[in-house]
Amino acid sequence: MLTLLNIVRVIVTLASSKVKKVFLTYLFISVFGSLANAQDAVIPSEEIRFESNTEKEFWEAGRENPYLLFRAVRAEQSLSDEKWFGLLADLDDKYNKKGKHINVLRQLFEKSHQQLFKTYEQHSTFNDMLEQGKFDCVSASAALALLLDRYQFDYKVVETDYHVFIVVNFEGKDIILESTLPIGGMITAPSEVAAYLESYKADNTVQLQSLNQRLGAPKIDLSDNAIFRKVDLIQLAGLQYYNDAISHFNEQSFEQASNQLKKALKLYNSDRIDGLKALAEEQANLTASSK
Repeated sequence: MLTLLNIVRVIVTLASSKVKKVFLTYLFISVFGSLANAQDAVIPSEEIRFESNTEKEFWEAGRENPYLLFRAVRAEQSLSDEKWFGLLADLDDKYNKKGKHINVLRQLFEKSHQQLFKTYEQHSTFNDMLEQGKFDCVSASAALALLLDRYQFDYKVVETDYHVFIVVNFEGKDIILESTLPIGGMITAPSEVAAYLESYKADNTVQLQSLNQRLGAPKIDLSDNAIFRKVDLIQLAGLQYYNDAISHFNEQSFEQASNQLKKALKLYNSDRIDGLKALAEEQANLTASSK
């Protein structure tokens, strides 16, 4: 659970009364609501090892408040949420004036880039984004999805072989939010939307080519695709753990990779996660036996 000390520390970091007001509203609804319904929270198995108490607290509150679940990967207790709640304050003003309007959607996308998405870097966690402005398609799409949820837009997060993006259905028309493109990343023209989606459509006869390649940048080749499916926020958090596991795997830290994949699989029962977990465990056993 989130401790009172953690909550106080976050409140102290907030600079303006306007942001405090937004934060407190969000906190009481999301965090305390999750604590009151702890029986529905993400329940870790005995095999899962958390890297810190902060990660465990965020994980356990994460089912009711996915924002905290995204904060769980490489969690830092001292990291300030000021940028996030500052963005909420700005967007709340827009939403309160115009409601679910196309201009609010545009502001949501543009202000996310202005305030959060500063530098694209593959395998950047949600915490990297909040602290340093580094982002990739998973962390940035997570931020956009949380905002779309808050302002009640109809959307879906799409997982492909090595990329994640968002499709918003607005007034019966699809709009693409490509988080890795600050300019031109909000695609509204029907022909461009159709071409974008077609480039990622999966072929059921194709298999995923690499288990240990991170989800990151937009598609840059014309090879066939194996994955094209909708994921929810909890599953997307699983993909962030998957990305983190790949970093450990490629550094030959197989036990750490396996542990992160156990968490990923708990959040998202996916073949790609299960496959890499089996491979990481096999490599961990081989490494141990060779010593």
